[in-house]
Amino acid sequence: MVQKVIDVVGVSPESFTKAATDAVEEAAKSVRNMKWARVSEMEMGLEGGRIVEFRTTLRIYFDVESP
Repeated sequence: MVQKVIDVVGVSPESFTKAATDAVEEAAKSVRNMKWARVSEMEMGLEGGRIVEFRTTLRIYFDVESP
C-alpha cells in the first residue's frame, strides 16, 4: 500500500473542532480513500484583542489507487 499526504486548512468562527471537521468534509468531496488526519497547526485570528476565527491545518493521508 502507498499513501499520499495533503495539507488542508479549515476555518471557523466557532472552534478548532469545527474548523477541522469542515476541512475533512470539504476534502472528502474530491479525495477518495482518506484514512487518517493529523492536526499539524492551530491558529486564531484576532481582532481588537478578541478571537474572531479558528484555523486548523490538517495533514490528510489517503491510499493511492492502483490502475
